[in-house]
Amino acid sequence: MRPSLLLAVALLLAAPRLAAADDAIAAADGAAIKSVIERQMAAFARDDAAAAFDFASPGIQHQFGTPENFMRMVESGYRAVYRPRSVTFGRLGSVEGVVVQEVDVIGPDGSGVRAFYLMERESDGSWRINGVRLAPGNEKET
Repeated sequence: MRPSLLLAVALLLAAPRLAAADDAIAAADGAAIKSVIERQMAAFARDDAAAAFDFASPGIQHQFGTPENFMRMVESGYRAVYRPRSVTFGRLGSVEGVVVQEVDVIGPDGSGVRAFYLMERESDGSWRINGVRLAPGNEKET
C-alpha cells in the first residue's frame, strides 16, 4: 500500500466517520461491495477458507498464498470480522481513489470495532476486498 494511502487511512481511523460517498461510487457498486463483505463473513462463519479467499483481491491472495494461510491470519488477527455477533454497514467513500466501506462490528467478546474495508474493482467489474483496517469502536455488547 502506498505510504500516502496509509496516511489517509490512518486519518480516517481517527475521524468519527468517512466522508460521504463520491458520485463516482454508484448505488449498484455500494450494493455489490456490501454483498462481497457479507459473503466473505458468511464464508468465515462456515470455516470455508476457499470461499473466503475468493473474495480477497489478487494482491491479498498473492500475499498469503493459500486459503489456509489467509484463514489463519484472519482468525488470529481479525477476530471481530471472523466471528461477529453483529454487523452494521456505515458510510461508503473513497480516499485517494481507493473505495472504503465502513462497517461497525461487535466481535465475539462483545467489544465493538470499526472496520474499514479497502475495496478493489477488478478488470471484470467485480469488487474484491484489498485489506481491512480496524479501529476501536464505541460500543460494547453485554
